[in-house]
Amino acid sequence: MSNSSAVRFTDKEKDEVWRRWKSGESLSAIGNILGRKAPSIYHVLSKYGGVKRFKRKRSKNHLSLNEREEISRGIAQNKSFRVIAKELKRAPSSISREVSRNGGIHKYRACTADDKAWKRAKRPKLCKLKLNQELALLIADKLKNLWSPEQIAGWLKLQYPNDKSWHVSHETIYKSLYIQTRGVLKKELLKCLRSKPRIRGTRTKEKNQRGHIQELVSISERPASIEDRAIPGHWEGDLIEGSQKSYIATLVERQTRYVCLVKVKNKSTHNVIPQLIKHAQKLPSSLYKSLTWDRDTELKGHKTFSEQTNIDVYFCDPQSPWQRGSNENTNRLLRQYFPKGTNLSIYSQEELDDVAQALNSRPRKTLGFCTPLDKFRECVALTD
Repeated sequence: MSNSSAVRFTDKEKDEVWRRWKSGESLSAIGNILGRKAPSIYHVLSKYGGVKRFKRKRSKNHLSLNEREEISRGIAQNKSFRVIAKELKRAPSSISREVSRNGGIHKYRACTADDKAWKRAKRPKLCKLKLNQELALLIADKLKNLWSPEQIAGWLKLQYPNDKSWHVSHETIYKSLYIQTRGVLKKELLKCLRSKPRIRGTRTKEKNQRGHIQELVSISERPASIEDRAIPGHWEGDLIEGSQKSYIATLVERQTRYVCLVKVKNKSTHNVIPQLIKHAQKLPSSLYKSLTWDRDTELKGHKTFSEQTNIDVYFCDPQSPWQRGSNENTNRLLRQYFPKGTNLSIYSQEELDDVAQALNSRPRKTLGFCTPLDKFRECVALTD
């Protein structure tokens, strides 16, 4: 026997589901409040990809059913359109057009006229990508190259500054991906997004950080010029982890968001520090003045690193990943190239350099949709 009735929601319950989902509550939390299981909550949301469809509302400027009934009564009482309009506080021409488009004074019926008006007002406007197939194909191509919708939207404004027909918001791109009834962007392109939820919504992120490091210098002692990104040459670093205890060191320059990837065999400080030193020696000293890391143990040998490179090392407070915000965001971007569960040890340094090049060539909102590569090259040119 079907138990479909067990998961039916009233309109009021559906509105509550959407309200709580929009506020960032999880499926389980919503289900607990409504006395439903998480899969049934997901079923409500997934129909529209997690994007709520707004209910149609009648404009206050349009005639209501009650007003149309007054018009019908006025006609039956042989009142003129001007008199009816005065009683309804409407323009006489509005009453005249209303009656003439619905059969004239001899055939006018309030309910019929109201139904026709509601149907006429329903104009499913095609979205911009449906009207501009060339633009849709360009966006699809950028998505395949792992550009985010926000990066694509910003880049289009830079490429076509005087042609608004090629401007599109990132929200339009997201909706075209998640609302498949639009028939614009294929659902398979969802796999190209950095995060790949089946429905659109908020996601919480956690990262455990631990370790005891001797003689560390806290981030609180870092100069203000580093904090406000006024001067290039200050980096943030971390390790991303793959399967079989494989790791890659990630480095991000704070001002330009330029990314470097360094191959490491494991996360022991005896392996990580030499590789970081080797990498640091490849960059101009004027563009590598400090490094901010979390408190994991791979940088226990930070004094050796500083002695051989003349680079200051600062450590974040415990459980404070936001203090390395640029690096945290970059690590999330890198998961598009190295999904969780990937064995990172199979990649050569040359392959890592190719990934870094691809990421550095993607426009960034925080840079006004310029690329990190362009910004970093500007800094290098100033040092020559």
